Amino acid sequence: MALPSASSAYLGWLARALKPDQTALPPVKGDVVLGYGTGYDAADIAPFVLSLRAVFDGAVALVVDDRPDLKAFLEQHGVIAVHPQHLGGWEPHAVMARFAAFDRLLSLWPEAKSVLITDVRDVIFQAAPFAPAPRGLEAYVEYEDGVLGDHAFNMKYLRALAGDDLAEAIADRPCVCVGTVMAPREIMIRFCRTVMMLAAIPRSELGGAFGADQAACNLAVHMGLVEAEIRPNYGRIATLGLTKTETLGWSDGRVTNPDGGWSAIVHQHDRHPALATAVHARWGGGLEHRVRVQKKTFAQRLDKQTQSIRRRLPELR
Repeated sequence: MALPSASSAYLGWLARALKPDQTALPPVKGDVVLGYGTGYDAADIAPFVLSLRAVFDGAVALVVDDRPDLKAFLEQHGVIAVHPQHLGGWEPHAVMARFAAFDRLLSLWPEAKSVLITDVRDVIFQAAPFAPAPRGLEAYVEYEDGVLGDHAFNMKYLRALAGDDLAEAIADRPCVCVGTVMAPREIMIRFCRTVMMLAAIPRSELGGAFGADQAACNLAVHMGLVEAEIRPNYGRIATLGLTKTETLGWSDGRVTNPDGGWSAIVHQHDRHPALATAVHARWGGGLEHRVRVQKKTFAQRLDKQTQSIRRRLPELR
């Protein structure tokens, strides 16, 4: 008796996303920084690009929308602009789609060495990012005052992605952030594919949703599906989303950590308005600094409610 085959919108997208790509792109050798910045304009990504170019002259590629202002800005600073692939049919949220893009780019660049995959709008650089070079995959703690079980956002999506039992099994582990991950090329490809495969566990609306990336990253690291070194906060990378504002500072054009030192890479500086203003004044390139206020339309609110209901119903597979 033949077994029924698994089927879901997510699995269909994943099969399309993992097909070999023959897109013509400039060759890349050595270390490379990869970011996914759709939905942003030049002003949004200027601090990322300008601060990075002040400390790193290697390869940088950003997946961005096809906009004239972005094209001109990125060309000016030697950044490879890659447009997102639309593969037809259902597509996941950008936080999941980016792993397919990173996998595709690294597959096209066999001579890449160390790789940083990173958020874009809320990241700046204060020193050479790859000094020292990573020996394996580095995952960075984002919440040093607690563990996964203390972090409501992480637990919500861990439970949704893998169920209560698996979520509780790693609830005593550190919270690592999927927004910044560093590794040699081959290990990074394996990490991206592991995250995408873990997201195929549940129904499509969740596996491709915002938050699934964070859950899959923590599962991959803490269950040993990828070998990773968990690095403390405020080392190579400072992730500031949960850091008390009064413990942070701005000195000599750098964000300073609670211990008074500074990190090569700063993530989530925009969670602190004074730092966001200082960062843009230093690295905004004279472009207008606008606070991004996300107001959902009625259609967006309805869609979110519909997705919530669908997550509670079984998906035919």
